[in-house]
Amino acid sequence: MAVIATERLILRPPVAADHAALHAIWADPLVMADLGPVKTAADSEEALARHASYRPALGFCAVVRQSDEAVIGFCGLKPGAPATPIADEIEAGWMIARAHWRQGYALEAMRASLDWGWATTTAPRIVAITARRNEKSRGVMERLGMAHKPALDFAHPRFAPGDPLGDIVTYAVTRP
Repeated sequence: MAVIATERLILRPPVAADHAALHAIWADPLVMADLGPVKTAADSEEALARHASYRPALGFCAVVRQSDEAVIGFCGLKPGAPATPIADEIEAGWMIARAHWRQGYALEAMRASLDWGWATTTAPRIVAITARRNEKSRGVMERLGMAHKPALDFAHPRFAPGDPLGDIVTYAVTRP
């Protein structure tokens, strides 16, 4: 995956020096409240390795603020979750450190990620999923031009039955 520059951000494949900042984001209970359980450092390393395996066609990037080179998040495109209605789709996702919420970073990073996806894939649409209760992410999806696709909502197999984090809504945006 190429390095992508936006007005305030650099999106690039994570390097070893980024891991501590990314671990801290995954270990923050407030960041993970609507995403899943907090991750240990080992869990984070496993997630980083999984995302690296999607390259060069897809992949998540470290979100780096240009002004100070701080790693403030993780975002990008990946194959849709297996054994779900989005398994054959390209899935967009993001996570921003709590100190950087409500500053437009997720929207800026994801607009650039979607532009990159349209330029480098032939996908007719890109989807994003989140827990039904995750109003913040749903708002970002809507600001990205995504529409809720109720027919693609599902119970995520990664969560126990009845876990509210497993009640997944699906949004999609079609190729411009």
